[in-house]
Amino acid sequence: MKILNYTLISLLTVFLISCKKDGKITDSTKDSLTVKKDSVVMPEIYKEYYGIYTGDFAGMEKTADDEDGSEYNSNVLKRISLKINRITKDSVYGQSIVNGNQRPFRGVFNGSSKSFVLDEPGNDKTDGRFEVKLNNDSLSGKWTAFNASAVKAPNKTVKLSKKEFVYNPNFMLDQNSDLVDWSNPKDFIEKYTDEETGKTESYTTSKNRVASEAIFKLNASKQKLTEKDLKNLRKLDMEIIKNSVFARHGYSFKKETYRNFFEQTDWYIPVSNNVDQDLSPMEKENVALLNRFIKYAEDKYDSFGR
Repeated sequence: MKILNYTLISLLTVFLISCKKDGKITDSTKDSLTVKKDSVVMPEIYKEYYGIYTGDFAGMEKTADDEDGSEYNSNVLKRISLKINRITKDSVYGQSIVNGNQRPFRGVFNGSSKSFVLDEPGNDKTDGRFEVKLNNDSLSGKWTAFNASAVKAPNKTVKLSKKEFVYNPNFMLDQNSDLVDWSNPKDFIEKYTDEETGKTESYTTSKNRVASEAIFKLNASKQKLTEKDLKNLRKLDMEIIKNSVFARHGYSFKKETYRNFFEQTDWYIPVSNNVDQDLSPMEKENVALLNRFIKYAEDKYDSFGR
């Protein structure tokens, strides 16, 4: 009997040692069930609704008056893209892209009303909730900030159309595009001499950068640029030519100047805040050359007010 008891104790000890991991006794049965549960992939549904929806993101924001510091409400219009990546019975996965800010979201889809409720993570001050409804290939509804006091326009309307993003090296700014950089005016001191009195007075005037026709001729996605191509260009010209490369790949610009130029086109669809890996070897070489020239280039200004 003692021999039998000793044998049982030994077997139990070996079993316990075999189940011990990092100083803890593991329940192998429980672990196997957990792994099995986690490995279950929920079936995807409504795949026809997957894709990129891009369009207007509009709201009213408080703006401070430069002269007296008072605040007034002004309408702000941005372009936003919502990417629906996956829909299951209980979840929707995707991301929002606006002003160079790419945020994941997760939510739910109501098949009967064809409506989405999509929540961004909430750990960024710009995060909020989208409540949008699907109508054919359009999404419309609203966005509400989780932290209303942290953003200028906590409530925005959303009007989007489904579009297929395609990289095309031939994409260029439209010939009718506004070539003025309205976002970064520069103040200049100018002098005025009265012809009758001969008195000269100084005054401050605001001028805006202006691009030239060169932006319609040089394509850094199709041709190898040389120093000769760039040496007489304005700084804004080269910035547009360079950023056209990123715009063709769907880069979401943080800087308002570039957003304003490319949002004038029908082909620009912001889909990512990092497209560096998508650039071709020639595009990378052209961007590097443009960066060298941009560093020392000068701008052409004109007398446009804001």
